[in-house]
Amino acid sequence: MAEPVHVTNFEEEVLGAEGPVLVDFWAEWCGPCKMIAPIVAEIARAYDGRLLVGKLDADQYPEVLNNYNILGIPTLILFKDGEEVERWTGFMPKDRILARLEPHLS
Repeated sequence: MAEPVHVTNFEEEVLGAEGPVLVDFWAEWCGPCKMIAPIVAEIARAYDGRLLVGKLDADQYPEVLNNYNILGIPTLILFKDGEEVERWTGFMPKDRILARLEPHLS
């Protein structure tokens, strides 16, 4: 079963990926990030083979956050063919995430 991958090379692992990529921008000190982490892990397992799920530590890669104008975490961004197609900021229940994610996976 797939688990979220820790993104270390954003250009290669996210923008250069084949297929959709969901990136969880998070930080160790962020309470809502810890709340959403199990949901992100469930999505990674449930959509293994259809969706790559990655986690990017906001404290280690501030330039990526700046490039995508991410002002709050957790932020989840769905990329398809290297382009942002969907974005969520803050904690959101799994069913609401899936409702916005599913249309991009068919």
